[in-house]
Amino acid sequence: MAEAKQGLAAGTAPGARQRPLVEMTLARVREFIRQPEAIFWSFGFPVMLALALGIAFRNSGPDKIPVVVEGGGPAAEAAAAALSRSADLVATVLAPAEASQALRTGRVAIVVRAPEGVAGGAAPPAFDYRYDPTRPESRVARLMVDDALQRAAGRADVTRGRDVEVSEPGARYIDFLIPGLIGINLMGSGMWSLGFSVVEARRRKLLKRLAATPMRRSDFLLSFMLSRLIFLIIEVAAVLGFARLFFGVRVSGSWVELGLLALIGALTFAGLGLLVAARTQTIEGVSGLMNLVMLPMWLLSGTFFSAARFPEVVQPLVKALPLTALNDSLRAVINDGTPLAADWAPLLVLLAWGLGSFGLALRLFRWQ
Repeated sequence: MAEAKQGLAAGTAPGARQRPLVEMTLARVREFIRQPEAIFWSFGFPVMLALALGIAFRNSGPDKIPVVVEGGGPAAEAAAAALSRSADLVATVLAPAEASQALRTGRVAIVVRAPEGVAGGAAPPAFDYRYDPTRPESRVARLMVDDALQRAAGRADVTRGRDVEVSEPGARYIDFLIPGLIGINLMGSGMWSLGFSVVEARRRKLLKRLAATPMRRSDFLLSFMLSRLIFLIIEVAAVLGFARLFFGVRVSGSWVELGLLALIGALTFAGLGLLVAARTQTIEGVSGLMNLVMLPMWLLSGTFFSAARFPEVVQPLVKALPLTALNDSLRAVINDGTPLAADWAPLLVLLAWGLGSFGLALRLFRWQ
């Protein structure tokens, strides 16, 4: 009896109250290390994605715009020859049916038709441009085609301009992409790994056994969040190191502020992952909820392209998403060197989501 009382007293000591949190955190770390697929998706997949997209959208100069001249005869051949002299265009002469098919399937950006009847007359030839104005490349092709044909007809420029070409780190697509990849990696690791682990433990009745221990719910949930932070530095360093080595991506801002921002982002999505899994009973259920939460952020939060492309009416919703706030802050620190104090609005969004989701998860969580 005396030994039991001593053990109970030891269990209520401050050091003993911290022991469940430490032990559960270490258990989560060991569980993660023993899962090769989790290591790949956390560290390997973002690097492979950066490599593939960095090569696909590398700054190698634009390709020539394909143009079709419809019809045949001397006028069409002369128009195709004039267009092909441009450094930005490549022209082909096709029959009307083939030209329409090429435009409809997107193989060419514009179709040019030169009427045969006016090709050799006194009046200048009247060209028809057929293109889809909703395609940006078609609008650009229309300007280039008209410029090439006007120059071939003898037009002279009223003023002369000089081109000053600039290609610097920070303005490339890869510089835009890397912060977004870090953001979605923090979101995916925080939500999928934590959410699935909690639901899997509940499904296997492990949580029911833990409920019989003196461990508090806060210790259990905090252990998941702390285990995520242990791998945080590796996740961010892997993507940034690869981008620096292969594409010359530089961090313009403070590394300390970048680490703090990544920490806040990881905690935010860890809280969301715990909230989604707070009462979910099955893997299928948590998968559906995860997709419901993450899919809008994948589409709207400006990971692979700017969120400014969406209509103005949805911009408040876009700005309120935690991944948008994280991506914007990461790009501000990495590409622009902006201090966090000068860009505090996205931080407030992240903190609101993180604190709110963890607090709600703590209230809603059930052991079984």
